[in-house]
Amino acid sequence: MDHFPTNWGRPRNDAFDAYGTYPIHQRPQNTPKDKFSDGVQRTQQPIVTGTSVLAIKYKDGIMMSADNLASYGSLARFKDIQRLHPVGNNTVIGASGDMSDFQYIQTLLNEIIIDEFTSQDGHSLGPAEIHEYLSQVLYARRSNMNPLWNSLLVGGVRDGKSFLAYVDLLGTTYSASTIATGYGAYIAQPLLRDAVEGREDTLTEEQAADILENCMRVLYYRDARSLDKYQIAKVTEAGVIISESKHLKSSWSFAEGIRGYGAQIQ
Repeated sequence: MDHFPTNWGRPRNDAFDAYGTYPIHQRPQNTPKDKFSDGVQRTQQPIVTGTSVLAIKYKDGIMMSADNLASYGSLARFKDIQRLHPVGNNTVIGASGDMSDFQYIQTLLNEIIIDEFTSQDGHSLGPAEIHEYLSQVLYARRSNMNPLWNSLLVGGVRDGKSFLAYVDLLGTTYSASTIATGYGAYIAQPLLRDAVEGREDTLTEEQAADILENCMRVLYYRDARSLDKYQIAKVTEAGVIISESKHLKSSWSFAEGIRGYGAQIQ
């Protein structure tokens, strides 16, 4: 592996078109600036990014999965990144998009969990409160982050009720029994709906894990930014459990029989 960053090539840049022939018009920044704000910078062009996160409800709680890849532009650079993060005792979040923004969000969440614990008032933050907090934070900071890349899933169990919701950097929020981000919103979401909707109260843990594994395999075949190494987070009344990295069983032998593209026309 080439460990010299200068040899990795240029990451994707939204300021130019796909062929690098001409710059794309950028909306002017009309907000007032002072000397202090000039020194405060946040991610405008994501460099290290993660792809899809999948989540479903099952009879005991919430199950979520994400692969361990963080791509440097189009380079599969970091292959041991955990994109599932426990928050408190009964909540987990999964992140698609820029990993530096995700690290910043993790810092914010850790701070409020510590503050809540040290208050010793007998209350704790559940998944609905975490989701509401994130929606307000991300909406308020939407002009300082890249909304095209970042989205979060929040899942958890509180008082016997499962909670699963989505939030992105435009402040968009919704809740459903199956949610997928990134490329999974196009490829995996129909599979999740077909397998889960209407069966949320009967799906076992094993069945839920099989559904997510199948969808992760489909994404590995179809998404160039995905990896065959992934983790599963399980959230129940007992707490949050994030598995060790798992490897998908895959086979590419079918490619030998594909005809009709390129030089293979017969």
